[in-house]
Amino acid sequence: MARYSLTLDLKDDPALIAEYERYHTAIWPEIHDSITSSGITNMEIYLHDNRLFMIMETDETFTFERKAAMDGANPKVQEWEELMWKYQQPLKGAGKGVKWVLMNMIFQL
Repeated sequence: MARYSLTLDLKDDPALIAEYERYHTAIWPEIHDSITSSGITNMEIYLHDNRLFMIMETDETFTFERKAAMDGANPKVQEWEELMWKYQQPLKGAGKGVKWVLMNMIFQL
């Protein structure tokens, strides 16, 4: 099992943040399937103000490249990602079109 931590900012608008949260209380079944079929075994997303923090646990089949290829070939995932971009904004220093940014672990007990 591997674990990854990622971060992303939402637009600083309480109404948009509330909408974003509502979408995540019941994600589309196709999105759930795309997550689990890519080798992600657990995913948690936390929110503070407009900052999101994601923890992903994966099995040995998961790679970011494989996930990106699967997502790119899935019209429903593309529809979801386009919709979510209404609420999200890139982090400072993120590449063009990059949403979630992988975080580096700096401490472990």
